[in-house]
Amino acid sequence: MELSKQIRILLLNEMEKLEKTLFRLEQGFELQFRLGPTLQGKAVTVYTNYPLPGEAFNREKFRSLDWENPTEREDDSDKYCKLHLQQSGSFQYYFLQGQEKSGGGYIVVDPVLRIGADNRVLPLDCVTLQTFLAKCLGPFDEWEGRLRVAKESGYNMIHFTPLQTLGLSRSCYSLANQLELNPDFSRPDKRYDWSDVGQLVEKLKREWNILCITDVVYNHTATNSKWIQEHPESAYNLVNSPHLKPAWVLDRALWHLSCDVADGKYREKGVPALIENDQHMNCIRKIIWVDIFPRIQLWEFFQVDVNKAVEQFRRLLTQENRRVTKSEPKEHLKIIQDPEFRRLGCSVDMNIALETFVPHDKGPAAVEECCKWFRQKLEELNSEKHHLTSCHQEQAVNCLLGNVFYERLAGHGPKLGPVTRKYPLVTRYFTFPFEEMTLSTEESMIHLPEKACFLMAHNGWVMGDDPLRNFAEPGSDVYLRRELICWGDSVKLRYGNKPEDCPYLWAHMKKYTEITATHFQGVRLDNCHSTPLHVAEYMLDAARKLQPNLYVVAELFTGSEELDNIFVTRLGISSLIREAMSAYNSHEEGRLVYRYGGEPVGSFVQPCLRPLMPAIAHALFMDITHDNECPIVHRSAYDALPSTTIVSMACCASGSTRGYDELVPHQISVVAEERFYTKWNPGASPSDTGDVNMHSGIIAARCAINRLHQELGAKGFIQVYVDQVDGDIVAVTRHSPSIHQSVVAVSRTAFRNPKTSFYSKEVPQMCIPGKIEEVVLEARTIERDTKPYKKDENSINGMPNMTVELREHIQLHESKIVKQAGIATKGPNEYIQEIEFENLSPGSVIIFSIASKLTLAELNQVLYRCESEEQEDGGGCYDIPNWSSLKYAGLQGLMSVLAEIRPKNDLGHPFCENLRSGDWMIDYVSGRLISRSGSIAEVGKWLKAMFFYLKQIPRYLIPCYFDAILIGAYTTLLDVAWKQMSSFVQNGSTFVKHLSLGSVQMCGVGKCPCLPLLSPSLLDVPCRLNEITKEKEQCCASLAAGLPHFSSGLFRCWGRDTFIALRGMLLVTGRYLEARNIILAFASTLRHGLIPNLLGEGTYARYNCRDAVWWWLQCIQDYCKMVPNGLDILKCPVSRMYPTDDSAPLPAGTLDQPLFEVIQEAMQRHMQGIQFRERNAGPQIDRNMKDEGFNITAGIDEETGFVYGGNRFNCGTWMDKMGESDRARNRGIPATPRDGSAVEIVGLCKSAVRWLLELSKKNIFPYHEVRVRRHGKVVAVSYDEWNRKIQNNFEKLFHVSEDPSDPNEKHPELVHKRAIYKDSYGASSPWCDYQLRPNFTIAMVVAPELFTAEKAWKALEIAEKKLLGPLGMKTLDPDSSDMVYCGVYDNALDNDNYNLARGFNYHQGPEWLWPIGYFLRAKLYFSKMMGPETAAKTVFLVKNVLSRHYVHLERSPWKGLPELTNENGQYCPFSCETQAWSMAVVLETLYDL
Repeated sequence: MELSKQIRILLLNEMEKLEKTLFRLEQGFELQFRLGPTLQGKAVTVYTNYPLPGEAFNREKFRSLDWENPTEREDDSDKYCKLHLQQSGSFQYYFLQGQEKSGGGYIVVDPVLRIGADNRVLPLDCVTLQTFLAKCLGPFDEWEGRLRVAKESGYNMIHFTPLQTLGLSRSCYSLANQLELNPDFSRPDKRYDWSDVGQLVEKLKREWNILCITDVVYNHTATNSKWIQEHPESAYNLVNSPHLKPAWVLDRALWHLSCDVADGKYREKGVPALIENDQHMNCIRKIIWVDIFPRIQLWEFFQVDVNKAVEQFRRLLTQENRRVTKSEPKEHLKIIQDPEFRRLGCSVDMNIALETFVPHDKGPAAVEECCKWFRQKLEELNSEKHHLTSCHQEQAVNCLLGNVFYERLAGHGPKLGPVTRKYPLVTRYFTFPFEEMTLSTEESMIHLPEKACFLMAHNGWVMGDDPLRNFAEPGSDVYLRRELICWGDSVKLRYGNKPEDCPYLWAHMKKYTEITATHFQGVRLDNCHSTPLHVAEYMLDAARKLQPNLYVVAELFTGSEELDNIFVTRLGISSLIREAMSAYNSHEEGRLVYRYGGEPVGSFVQPCLRPLMPAIAHALFMDITHDNECPIVHRSAYDALPSTTIVSMACCASGSTRGYDELVPHQISVVAEERFYTKWNPGASPSDTGDVNMHSGIIAARCAINRLHQELGAKGFIQVYVDQVDGDIVAVTRHSPSIHQSVVAVSRTAFRNPKTSFYSKEVPQMCIPGKIEEVVLEARTIERDTKPYKKDENSINGMPNMTVELREHIQLHESKIVKQAGIATKGPNEYIQEIEFENLSPGSVIIFSIASKLTLAELNQVLYRCESEEQEDGGGCYDIPNWSSLKYAGLQGLMSVLAEIRPKNDLGHPFCENLRSGDWMIDYVSGRLISRSGSIAEVGKWLKAMFFYLKQIPRYLIPCYFDAILIGAYTTLLDVAWKQMSSFVQNGSTFVKHLSLGSVQMCGVGKCPCLPLLSPSLLDVPCRLNEITKEKEQCCASLAAGLPHFSSGLFRCWGRDTFIALRGMLLVTGRYLEARNIILAFASTLRHGLIPNLLGEGTYARYNCRDAVWWWLQCIQDYCKMVPNGLDILKCPVSRMYPTDDSAPLPAGTLDQPLFEVIQEAMQRHMQGIQFRERNAGPQIDRNMKDEGFNITAGIDEETGFVYGGNRFNCGTWMDKMGESDRARNRGIPATPRDGSAVEIVGLCKSAVRWLLELSKKNIFPYHEVRVRRHGKVVAVSYDEWNRKIQNNFEKLFHVSEDPSDPNEKHPELVHKRAIYKDSYGASSPWCDYQLRPNFTIAMVVAPELFTAEKAWKALEIAEKKLLGPLGMKTLDPDSSDMVYCGVYDNALDNDNYNLARGFNYHQGPEWLWPIGYFLRAKLYFSKMMGPETAAKTVFLVKNVLSRHYVHLERSPWKGLPELTNENGQYCPFSCETQAWSMAVVLETLYDL
């Protein structure tokens, strides 16, 4: 089925600026801009830089979008302008109101990643990434062996740190030449270049299904980069950034202090070279304040030369021709910073000074007095600057000492040891490429441009800084206050605001970007939060020109989602790196999964047209990033497996770093590490330090977990639930709302080393909702007997003594981690498995696959439920004012109305008016489901979430969007239903599929269970918690006879109706468990050898029908033949409610018998003869029955073997209309008593006897005979004998011969039609035997061996001619000699007509649907014996007849087939609108076809 186009609507509102709001979209989506309420009726123009098809993207080029108005109405409610999104990246839009900008924002379109030779899509949520430090890969020709570890571990993306030539520090991120491949990768005899790298990347994509990304570093370059010396303007130096001079002077002073400490010159002042304690730290603080700051006098850079300024002021005061005016100055006097930052180079505004300090006359004394006041003011201003500088110095000392403490004293720091020139007291903030000299000599250089241009600022990062502010620009004091965590190997780059500000730098970095985008599928923006946004935009635009689906990842340290969004929206970042190592315990780790890893409420089929909602940035969730410390150091080696499982269960991209899986017990330093990674070698032993394989570390488990992560992402497991079971155990559930399945990963973390910390052996029980299908994997971190870890000199080796014990795809009982699993209940309709663990040791994980899908019984509640069913549950169907109630409370009720409205576009319908007027119907739909629980409530919550969006849009749009949401939900639910049915249904026609939904419609569980309880020892019986008693109760689904009249309470379940419908409704559809439970439930009520007609939960049962027990036996036979291992049902326990005829009802489990014994009892009782009077006989159980009617008889004729029974005052077959009219004098008279041997019951009996005979011959059924007491003796009648008696007598006594002189004919004078089969034999009114009715066709289907083919065919042709109607079969021959035929049923009519009053003709002509199924099946069966031509014609006839049923089914608002129609297929208002057996028999016919 082709997916509908996804459309998102962005409502524009006046002055709404959404630059900090993230809108994520996918390629192929259509984005519609519509006018919100504040803009309707106004002249609005939308502009965007999203390019026209075929045009290249230009960030600065905006175009206006044309408005479309599909309805051409005069108002703006429907008009929109749209974008068809076909390329990835960040795009801007804004809108003008008239000529004034009124609002705007950005949209981010995700890239489409592709892998493999077939170029298949890799969804972003399926990404599993592994980071490699490029310098540790060794020579290029050895890369494949080392990269293969990622392939074998199940990763589908590799992140390389930069592959360029490195700077002197050897840090992976300090690049000496951005354009050159690191020469370390070449051999003396073989030089490799970028084309070689490109070929390898392409091979990994096509053959290994792995994409490759690498870093781009825009912020800095290595201090020894040759090009930065040639183009010093590309850095922040003391020429282009003179504001850094004071910081530079401080930096040099600290360097000299560091050298003096290293040389031991401060030992006497309490600071040795090896700093070891707080006393040493306090001495450093004192030295800086006492010796350093007074010497360098930093405040002078911000002060005025007072003497010089006063002299200038005096000159101005004493100038001749100067006019003196006393006025209030507009501004206060303040210091103006010297742009060149010379000592005492600052100034003040002399005009303000002259206005402020005015002499009272021109005399010298007055001038001197003014100069004095002016001097005083300047000294005051200088003092303020001195104080401000002291504050900066205070912060500088604190930061410096904090740095010293971390590097020298902190337990978690690098402990650098003694101060040396290689490891100075503090990292230098500036380059100094000159010979050492005195501090004063050095300072003179800052005013010499040819030297000062090489005094460049290093880069670094500032904790808690505003990422949108460049900390090296004027106005920032970061360098002076020593707040920079400095990278002393890299120079910060100075781009300016546009390429013209530094042409070389922009061109150089653009070329670098283009090399990267040419060879890699994605980039990681290193140090993104400090990269100027306009620079990153420019570079990524260049990259996307070469790699349109560029995957862009970044790590942001903004500390704010709003700030993150600015970077994500402006740069089009695909995934933000999030790190689990930041979690300080398992609870926090779980919270991170919940935050970044999917939706708590998602959709199983999102409506394809809906509002565009703000998103959070897509995450690349890493268990550890390459530049952070090793978790084994901070936690334990045992934690690697559980933590990686928790991370991998997040619904987003996931990742790790090479070394984590091998359990390398230290950080692999991006600066200091020079060893190479290990290679893949399947045959390696644990002691091999240069090779790894599946037995190394947690690699085997990682492979399985990565595979699972990719599978869950691909299959739409978009919901995530995190459960903190206890302090160490985290359970993460991934749920797919589309297929209603879950995967639960239970991880026992080991943040503390289990060998040195206490972990309880008592692990809490867990309740897993749903049925566990399998254990996907279980893994435990274990130690093995090998030599302990020793750091290898050449290879980055892991811990050889640690590995995982892994088992995949096992059954629960095979698990070594689970002790036992029981079934419990949590709420109505919710299955829970209680899991008890025995080996969930720290470092273990177990992952379960759960079938938590909506069951078909739950779908009955979601889709259907008529008024009386809902009322029984305390609700009702939604009533639409000025119209009527919905047919169903579930979605089908709404869909039936929408199906009428949609083609006509009938927006004036009361249904639409109700939706526009308020949220009542919307809230009813979701609220009704949420009030239930389990999976049903989940659907309700999804609908509620969707309706939240719906309520945001204008009311006039709600009907069409409501329809869109419901169609999506409804069609998905139908798919969920069909997927749980048989292959016949799943592969069947539309007609078959829609008919099969009758099974969902009719088969359900209400608040009160209708079936008697099954044996407690029976397995797989559905249970729930009773909402009132709070106790566990069985909740087996039962079959309603028909809707709406036979759907609830005592009148829902009927023995006869249930078992006529059961084969088609449950067995043909594959609902074997429900079929079994219904068969066994009715078996428990067997009494007098009969199955009840009205079930009444067993305790109110009426045993007044002769046929139900035979239909029950037929269904057991069908079950055994159609269900895999179906014969097992014969041994299933039946809890007998009435072990004797006079027992009080016994509780379930009191007396259990296997089903085969109950079957034998039914057969034996019939052969013995059944005779009893109904309990409570009288008007309290039947207000119409005459007294004799309560006397029940049934038995087996000794001569013929026929089953017989009944009398003229009761009606024990399906034609069971009892007269109700006093006026017409038919009250208490059955219209169709059909006493004697009814033809279909004889056929059903023959079928049962034949089947039991077959089973007994195979010793499957342990009885070969029935034993009865006759004339005081026990007589045995074998099934073989019984079978032969029926066979020998049936056609002789039931067929009406075409020969008038047939000696077998007892009443030739009553023969009305010949070549037919009698409706009964031995009726108390003999003429009833000879009536033509459709019942003989039933016998033909269940016991075809009773019929001669030619005779059967003739009888069927007569039935076709006389009885076949458009949808059903006439229940009586219109030509009947007794003239009682009437084809119109009216149960309300009460007149003097004996044959019609109060619907007395119920079975005397109206066309019932269920017999047509048996007629058509009989025709199909016997046509094959009449030759190919006849068979072909019959198939044509059957299809032709069934086409009418299809039309009715599709048009019916009930989506069902009725109980009956009036003559010639006319609608009968007294019929059930949809009847179980009507749909069942048509489905059976299609099954036979």
